[in-house]
Amino acid sequence: MTQFDLTDEQRQIQEMARQFTADAITPHAAEWDEKYIFPRDVIRQAAELGFGAIYVSEESGGIGLGRLEAALVMEAMAYGDPSTSAFISIHNMSAWMIDRFGSAAVKAKYLPALVTMEAMASYCLTEPGSGSDAAALKTKAVRDGEYYVVSGSKAFISGGGENELYVTMVRTSDDGAKGISCLVIEKDMPGVSFGAQERKLGWHSQPTAQVNFDEVRVPVENLVGGEGEGFRIAMAGLDGGRINIGACSLGGGQRCLDESVAYTKDRKQFGQAIADFQATQFTLADMETELQAARTLLYAAAVKVSDNAPDKTRFAAMAKRLATDTGSSVVDRALQLHGGYGYLMDYPIERFWRDLRVHSILEGTNQIMRVIIARDMLRQ
Repeated sequence: MTQFDLTDEQRQIQEMARQFTADAITPHAAEWDEKYIFPRDVIRQAAELGFGAIYVSEESGGIGLGRLEAALVMEAMAYGDPSTSAFISIHNMSAWMIDRFGSAAVKAKYLPALVTMEAMASYCLTEPGSGSDAAALKTKAVRDGEYYVVSGSKAFISGGGENELYVTMVRTSDDGAKGISCLVIEKDMPGVSFGAQERKLGWHSQPTAQVNFDEVRVPVENLVGGEGEGFRIAMAGLDGGRINIGACSLGGGQRCLDESVAYTKDRKQFGQAIADFQATQFTLADMETELQAARTLLYAAAVKVSDNAPDKTRFAAMAKRLATDTGSSVVDRALQLHGGYGYLMDYPIERFWRDLRVHSILEGTNQIMRVIIARDMLRQ
């Protein structure tokens, strides 16, 4: 990739994702949202294109692409449905963590099913009392021979109750962030249970629930990385997750901008199209400019994460902060341009307004992104 363009291969990947979205996601997304349908079959169709293991290595059965290619896919799918695209992003993040840090045994055990999304994976870090302060997590894993005995709860887990696997951060010692380890826990292991499905503002096409562990016996071979490496692994996963969720905001914002251009050219007031009014044109111009600026930063950050650049975490945080704030701002202005119609479920704008709002909270709040950025600046 040059600084300002995509390669032919990247454009082909982008076009494949756009075509899949137009055929399989966009026509159904409103119904999924309204009826709280989890489109498991469509998600597995995405996996047939390799989108269940975008940056899992080819040796492990994935398609071994970079974070920019993943961002292009997430952005394209979010144009149809940010909720479904974000769900696939979280699965990819979990599968990559197993591929990147897992032993040969744990990779052989789980990756074949994760690549095809026959098994789907959740990322379990947040707890009822531990959100932004992730290192304060309390879910405990005590070694007992060839098993860890796990007890605790995880909150706001995408895929909770539906997914087969839970990549879970647990406390194996009291040494703060250095006492956290990562385990793969199966849905059907005795002692795993789930809370009721959360009633959410948006993201209706994917399940979200609390995950509970009551003395769950997890084989030691399910450890990802070494004991005490879990927090580092969790943060490494989040660099890519932040790129992806930012890309989902860009895709949703772009959809609403495109809808707004079409609507304002068609809608007439005071004897002319509202697109002819300078106030409308200025609003559209700002929406386009801000989306393009956020996209340029996000693509640059994605390349840094792929290249393991020293400043990758700072750039991932900056890109996530800007893209998610911009996406929400663009959608909000799109709703305003649609007037009363934008508030109706007959138009897609209100769904995107609801779906994109959570992006500035998850994968690290945008306030925490500012902390990460500033700390990295001041450390130099």
